[in-house]
Amino acid sequence: MQKWIMSGLLFIACAFAIVLIFTLPGKEEVAQDAKPTMPKVTLNASAAEATMKANCISCHGDQLEGKIGPNLQKIGGQLTDEQIFTTITKGNGNMPSFKDKLKPEEIANVAMFLAAKK
Repeated sequence: MQKWIMSGLLFIACAFAIVLIFTLPGKEEVAQDAKPTMPKVTLNASAAEATMKANCISCHGDQLEGKIGPNLQKIGGQLTDEQIFTTITKGNGNMPSFKDKLKPEEIANVAMFLAAKK
């Protein structure tokens, strides 16, 4: 009886290992998540402001003066557009990730808009 139990457990462990092999992300996917690539976009200030009003003002204030989140009025003097893109995409500390809420092009447009604020 113990042989049947051990055989069953071994079979379940092997099946689980095979499932994990095919479902876990590969090195390329992990690297892409670690450093998202900013798409090439042309800055559209009005679209960036609309996106920010819909998603950012609750934490950063309607003038980006900072409320719960930090002041972003001169963030371009501290961070590049790619750094801002990565922060918006992945989140940082108390800031949530927006990769599932906004398109990469929208995030890039906002990042370029904020990077111009120096």
